[in-house]
Amino acid sequence: MSHIVVIGAGQAGASLVGKLRTEGFEGDITLLGAEDGPPYQRPALSKAYLLGEMERERLFLRPRDWYEGNDITLRTGTRAVSVDSQARTVTLEGDEVLTYDQLAFTTGSHPRTLPATIGGELDGVFTVRNLADADALKSEFLTGRHLLVIGGGYIGLEAAAVASKMGLHVTLVEMETRILQRVAAPETSDYFRTLHDSHNVDIREGVRLDRLIGEAHITGAILSDGSQIDVDFAIVGVGIYPATALAQSAGVACDNGIVTNAYGKTSNPHIWAAGDCATSDWHGQKIRLESVGNAIDQAEIIACNMLGANQIYVPKPWFWSDQFDVKLQIAGLNIGYTQIITRKNGDAQSHWYYREDTLIAVDAMNDPRSYMIGKRLIEAGKSPAPSVIADLNTDMKALLKQ
Repeated sequence: MSHIVVIGAGQAGASLVGKLRTEGFEGDITLLGAEDGPPYQRPALSKAYLLGEMERERLFLRPRDWYEGNDITLRTGTRAVSVDSQARTVTLEGDEVLTYDQLAFTTGSHPRTLPATIGGELDGVFTVRNLADADALKSEFLTGRHLLVIGGGYIGLEAAAVASKMGLHVTLVEMETRILQRVAAPETSDYFRTLHDSHNVDIREGVRLDRLIGEAHITGAILSDGSQIDVDFAIVGVGIYPATALAQSAGVACDNGIVTNAYGKTSNPHIWAAGDCATSDWHGQKIRLESVGNAIDQAEIIACNMLGANQIYVPKPWFWSDQFDVKLQIAGLNIGYTQIITRKNGDAQSHWYYREDTLIAVDAMNDPRSYMIGKRLIEAGKSPAPSVIADLNTDMKALLKQ
């Protein structure tokens, strides 16, 4: 009987094992997760869960008994420590050894942390990546306390929004000249800066954290402009990096992620990879997408290909972020954009990214209609002229039929 082992019980891992069963695979399936609970939603950790709007059980992608009912061996609190790709074995903590016929890495990513030399190991310094992080943070979110957020990307901004809504004083520092500089146009940065300013979030751009201070617990921070602020705790949101150590030790090729081909297979013929940890082929280049949509789509294609489907995976980049009463939805990738077209309609606003005359991405703020139209245009390879998008009288829906 064939045995498929999946290492990493996140969104990608859960999607992969589920798809194997719906596609009719009758062999053994083992899903290994280092955390104690079943696979769960991660985006809600920095939003609804911290706000107390979602119970723990509602985070779970499926109840634990679903795995039992589908004859999937879900082993939580179980860490794989090595993979022998020649013998096709996985060694677990405690020296238990599993054999596999096919293996998938869905190991996700790790948050970047601050070095100990600048206070990164002080108590009261957090990241927001897993359920344990969110649980530890919940007791810190008390009205009147002062939170320092380090990093002006989406995670940092979402954490700042949650804290502000709960009555905390928030200071956010971003070393680049503007928030979201690495991922969005200045127009989108301006929109969210104004939003946070209106909720009394103190955003300091072009300012680097020099060091955190405190004896054992953080009490303050010194910034590169010489200012010092007193804080009660800090959240570090300075990016993530792919969890590739296990794959690398198994001799699998890695380059800013586990390298996969168009079918999701790695450099080893019996090993696959999906989700945050894996690369994808996209318009002639290797990219790594950090999104729920990619984790699901890539994992499901790989499950089919494990069973011989030979389907090419074509990434369809899309992302979202919730901050205060604004839902940002993003379609496409804005790499190499040369101009931005802005559309405003009341509270709805969208930014359309063009590379020369080619539409490549859309940022839509409280504008789901523009998001859906932009997403469908990009996926269909259609590019209305920038002047057409700029014209507020344009029948946007009609563009899909052209």
